[in-house]
Amino acid sequence: METFAEYILNEKYLGAKMEIVYYLSKKIKIYFDKSVIFKTELLRLFLKYSKIEVDKNLLLTASLLCNCKKIDNAQDLEKIHSYAKEGAEYLRGLGFGKRFCKICEEINRYSGSNPRERESDILELVDQFGGMLLDRPERIGFKPDEALVLLEHRNLKDEYNRYLETFIEFVNFMEKIEMNDLVNMTAIKRLVKLHNESETLTQFIENVINEYEPKVDNLLKKYMDNMAEGILGEVSNPNRPLFSPETTKKILKNMEEVSS
Repeated sequence: METFAEYILNEKYLGAKMEIVYYLSKKIKIYFDKSVIFKTELLRLFLKYSKIEVDKNLLLTASLLCNCKKIDNAQDLEKIHSYAKEGAEYLRGLGFGKRFCKICEEINRYSGSNPRERESDILELVDQFGGMLLDRPERIGFKPDEALVLLEHRNLKDEYNRYLETFIEFVNFMEKIEMNDLVNMTAIKRLVKLHNESETLTQFIENVINEYEPKVDNLLKKYMDNMAEGILGEVSNPNRPLFSPETTKKILKNMEEVSS
């Protein structure tokens, strides 16, 4: 019988992966909210832009799960230092391999792991930059240019991240792409707006997959003619409705088989 890890890694369509983790979060208490979807979409776009040679399927899956043991209370320093390691141990129990778990553990620098995996550097950039764009109880979200300055000169001031320059280029590139909506706004700001206006997690997933991705991908193609279509290669029916009764039943049935 396949493990949960095999189950979600075998699913190549990103929207379906999001559904799977959503139902896992309902069955077992893990951290999974709109910010996870927001950062995963940023990651998808960064991989599409940069063409870095990594396993995109693995990395996008890691993005959905690497913060699984994160907590909302940002004042608990002990938890802040330990959640990534705890999450990696939890993911090992779901059948993920040693390297996948190491990538997730290195989402931040507290593990002290060295040398770091290349994929971990990518997750770190997206996690920190994406988090700064979103509102928190103690502050409003930063603008993309402000977040970039903080990322480079505060968060990673004394750290080496091999993809920092490429990520800065990516953000500056995305800030040139205008999304024609009710008002013109850049692609990143549109994603922030979509995050803030979606009332529920499932609504945000549907808005990202069905509304945002088709528009932003079309715009990216205009700027990057040599970009291959599709971030995950061949997909299994990407147009089927998200969270429909049929797909919901199938996912829950497979999760019961995996966990039994």
